[in-house]
Amino acid sequence: MLEGILSISGQSGLYKLITQAKNGIIVESFDTQKRMPVYSNAKVSALEDIAIFTSAEEVPLKDVFKKIYTVENKKATSVGKKATNDEIKEYFEDILPEYDKDRVYVSDMKKVITWYNVLLEKGLMNFDEKAEEAKTEEVAKEEKTTEAKPKAAKAAPKTAAKPVAKVKADAKPKPSKATSPKTIQRKSN
Repeated sequence: MLEGILSISGQSGLYKLITQAKNGIIVESFDTQKRMPVYSNAKVSALEDIAIFTSAEEVPLKDVFKKIYTVENKKATSVGKKATNDEIKEYFEDILPEYDKDRVYVSDMKKVITWYNVLLEKGLMNFDEKAEEAKTEEVAKEEKTTEAKPKAAKAAPKTAAKPVAKVKADAKPKPSKATSPKTIQRKSN
């Protein structure tokens, strides 16, 4: 669900990973649908790797989104953009009562709420367990086929002929008379 969705420090909104580039990545903005390069020195966070600190353990962002989705009955958050810090803290406490009040800031809570609303609007909030299981099985099948391919390549016979380029590289060229050092010295005298 959150695969390939990124947050870029210094940039507002969320981005979709398009491809790897030579010096970074190419992303597409969810807001403007415009593509742009993001260089390797930028701080990029994948949403699937983000977790919220709690008193017991870290809760993955996906689980926080799932709780919001359940509490809001599959709708956008009831907290508006102009909500006060106290309203946001109260809302977040309803969603995740055990969050670490010392390490989770209001700015973090605002991001989580905003991201949830953006992903919901784009139709990316799919918590259907059957769909998730099917996706997990598909990924497992792809990994098995990827693992099987290198093993098949190793089983190939070792009696294959050397590539032509390698044979030529191994052969030592014979110097011609025109390029030998003796010929060059004679001409200069």
